[in-house]
Amino acid sequence: MPRREQLEQLIQDDPDDIFLHYALAMAYGSEGNVAEAITRLKQVIERDPHYVAAYFQMGQYLVNEGDLEQARHVISEGIAVADQVGDAHAGAEMRGYLETL
Repeated sequence: MPRREQLEQLIQDDPDDIFLHYALAMAYGSEGNVAEAITRLKQVIERDPHYVAAYFQMGQYLVNEGDLEQARHVISEGIAVADQVGDAHAGAEMRGYLETL
């Protein structure tokens, strides 16, 4: 069974596990389905607005899709969240990435 299908099965068993939802989004991205990965990352952020990694990954996918304006917006939101939750490493990483855009 492919990884994505395994994650979907695990989510059925534990629909509140935010990491599983994030991992599923990343699995879609790995399969080349960037649009679905972005959709799933939006859902992760809706479920847990403090899930910092989702902002950075979604921003990177948006850059790959050519939507730099939206990518900048999402990454800026991610920086604010990282600062709010005290994740200095993620905040610095996103700041550096944002400067390259």
